[in-house]
Amino acid sequence: LSTLADEGLLDQAADSGRYRLGLSVFDLVGAVPTQRSLHEAVLVSMTELRSRTGETVQVGVLDGRQVVYVERLDSPHTLTVFAELGRRNDAHCTASGKVLLAFAPTEQLNRILKGWVLPRWTEHTITDPKALRAELRSIRRIGYAENRQEFEPGVVSVAAPIRDSSGGVIASLSLAGPIERLDSKRLAAADAVVTLARRVSRQMGWKTS
Repeated sequence: LSTLADEGLLDQAADSGRYRLGLSVFDLVGAVPTQRSLHEAVLVSMTELRSRTGETVQVGVLDGRQVVYVERLDSPHTLTVFAELGRRNDAHCTASGKVLLAFAPTEQLNRILKGWVLPRWTEHTITDPKALRAELRSIRRIGYAENRQEFEPGVVSVAAPIRDSSGGVIASLSLAGPIERLDSKRLAAADAVVTLARRVSRQMGWKTS
């Protein structure tokens, strides 16, 4: 975490010691809004999403071929998904990463995918570039991404894009939990994630057509 703070990706509050989005995140993804307004907008919706579902809620940003988790609220359940704030995961096998890839500008996506040998993390990981592109097209069409044990056995997640005032995707809002609790509720969870991600986007100035 200290390394991410040194790079400006995270800021640490002096009073609570809690980390939040740093200004360099917005240089990283080309976002216009201020760090403070996004942090505050996201936190309200993250809290509501966790209250609705009881599962872990995260905000991620894309950094090359990886997703970096820059905001996190943990599930109150004993059995939960554990990951440190600031953790990096391969983008092709996580809901957050796939939704960020799916909505990335075409030129950026082509640069990321060119020559990428997709690592296999589980038997469910997508390792065929053509299959990944097909998955990303589907994500763009339906508006959210799913991860069903693609990165870690027994873990599922859903994610939706957060947009800025220009309509560009600057981050992802995701929900993750054990397959025993979340898999059968994926569609309802996806609906909640999409709804709250759109709310955050509107708070950031995005206007729906």
